[in-house]
Amino acid sequence: MSSVAEPPKLEDGHKLLLKRLGVTIDAGTLRLALTHRSYAYENGGIPTNERMEFLGDSILGFSVTDALYRDNPSLPEGELAKRRSAVVSTRALASIARSLGLGEFIYLGQGERLTKGRNKSSILADTMEALIGATYLTNGIEAARQLVMRLVGPLLADSEVLGAGTDWKTSIQEISAARHLGSIAYEIDGTGPDHDRSFSARLVIGGHHYGTGAGPSKKEAERAAAAAGWKALQERFYPSKDSKHDAGTPSADTARSVASGASGAAGAASSPDSSPSKPSGPAAD
Repeated sequence: MSSVAEPPKLEDGHKLLLKRLGVTIDAGTLRLALTHRSYAYENGGIPTNERMEFLGDSILGFSVTDALYRDNPSLPEGELAKRRSAVVSTRALASIARSLGLGEFIYLGQGERLTKGRNKSSILADTMEALIGATYLTNGIEAARQLVMRLVGPLLADSEVLGAGTDWKTSIQEISAARHLGSIAYEIDGTGPDHDRSFSARLVIGGHHYGTGAGPSKKEAERAAAAAGWKALQERFYPSKDSKHDAGTPSADTARSVASGASGAAGAASSPDSSPSKPSGPAAD
């Protein structure tokens, strides 16, 4: 006589994660949401969290769009889109994931574990979206929407996060052209072994140093340097609310707004001239 297999049970680590999230998710769905493709590949091609991530991404986008639309009746479409982009970005979702300690619960393959995959922004952000999808599958749309707003809602009023949605490098190009400052260059330095490199960048415009930034990739470092440089340029050209501005250049209020977002991402700007062996909860690498 054949026996019916019991459904998987939540382990202590899973219970801790769900407590942090403030939701209930059945054990099988939660495990799938935490399964990265690298782990699936090394374990016989089992299902991954990518389909669930796709589902969660849609729920995340809708929930944030709905909140922005209802709470900001006077904002134009372009500004709503910019704020949504900042809040649902890989950077923002990874920050939330780190605050939850999510990395320790993700099932990763050996290669990803060795290259610090538990702290990679892309993996953390994708897993956050998968957890939103898992919440929907277990509890329905309202529970998933509430999860999104608990985690992401506070970012909608965070000027630093909203500023992170700005394309700083394009903004630097625009103000440099408007002020005829000269050519733009990013001087890059890298340190550390190949599997754990970190980079620093210096923004140089017309031979003058405007800002520095750091990051885990050349792109991130350049972006951080551009954010710091933007702040320095605002302080130089738009120092007060009563300053007169050239046509096509940002207002002082706008400058202060974007500068506040740059400060957290890039640090201070200079002056213009100057896997677990058993998937049972928290992973130990």
